[in-house]
Amino acid sequence: MTGPEVETTYREAMRDAIREALATDDRVIVLGEDVADYGGTYAVTKGLHEEFGRDRVRNTPLSESGFVGAGIGAALGGLRPIVEIMTVNFSLLALDQIVNTAATLRHMSGGQFHVPLVIRMTTGAGRQLAAQHSHSLEGWYAHVPGLKVIAPATASDARWMLPTALADPNPVILFEHNALYGEHGSIDPVGGPVDITQAAIRRSGNDVSIIAWAGMVHKAMAAAAVLADQGVDAEVIDLRSLRPLDADTLAESVARTHHAVVVDEGWLTAGLNAEIAALITERCFWTLDAPVRRLASAEVPIPYAQHLEEHAIPQVDDIVAAVNRLVRDGV
Repeated sequence: MTGPEVETTYREAMRDAIREALATDDRVIVLGEDVADYGGTYAVTKGLHEEFGRDRVRNTPLSESGFVGAGIGAALGGLRPIVEIMTVNFSLLALDQIVNTAATLRHMSGGQFHVPLVIRMTTGAGRQLAAQHSHSLEGWYAHVPGLKVIAPATASDARWMLPTALADPNPVILFEHNALYGEHGSIDPVGGPVDITQAAIRRSGNDVSIIAWAGMVHKAMAAAAVLADQGVDAEVIDLRSLRPLDADTLAESVARTHHAVVVDEGWLTAGLNAEIAALITERCFWTLDAPVRRLASAEVPIPYAQHLEEHAIPQVDDIVAAVNRLVRDGV
């Protein structure tokens, strides 16, 4: 069932998804720093404590390890917690809870226990928030068995990926790029949950596959528009799911275009970009006309100064140049 699409922002779409979850399932609770009165660091939960009360939308102390642990305990007790961590950088304070507890309990209990927990956290740079609030560490979590890792890049996915994540009996990490909250997009208000393990082709093309996720999807789309004017027909794939990776969609695309560029806002060394490049090479070696090209952030902490920050992370012009070198020169 579908309805007329409505225009909204990424932030409002995510808030609507959380609101619906709270309204339709008494097991859903929201935990995090300032998620109640302040409405969350990025105002995603603004007003929800007034609708559903402080037992359902609950402020926590500034202790990531403590409130993520509380979320794990609540999930084991039969609730469906949504835990908000301000930034992926701060999630490192809860790494033990996420990696050594939430991700392992099903395995260590022989399938007797599940942790139906969604952990929301922001990622990415572009807003001059400096080195302790701006990194893209999604690849760290995508490395861990027992977790699903998703990164909605559009308002529609912000609205409809959360219900699927909440229905999962095991922990899901949901990354929200901090530069996307004000982005406008159309959503189907009755569209329903989507498969969170599938990539989405945002633009079809025949000459090169540009693979991106989160904030880089929008830059890849802008680069594809520039490339079209230059005679290069680029396909843009939004991964959406970082664990598991949708290998079939990637392989089918690259088998047609014969070229692949992976655009990652994380660092190049040992990044998620390397796993994707290896996967494509393994699946598409005989159809590639050139090596898979990786484009990533500079190997530095994200700077505060705007001009340095812009220089440190991939921009539209960088993607255009990388694609042209690959398609035209084979390097």
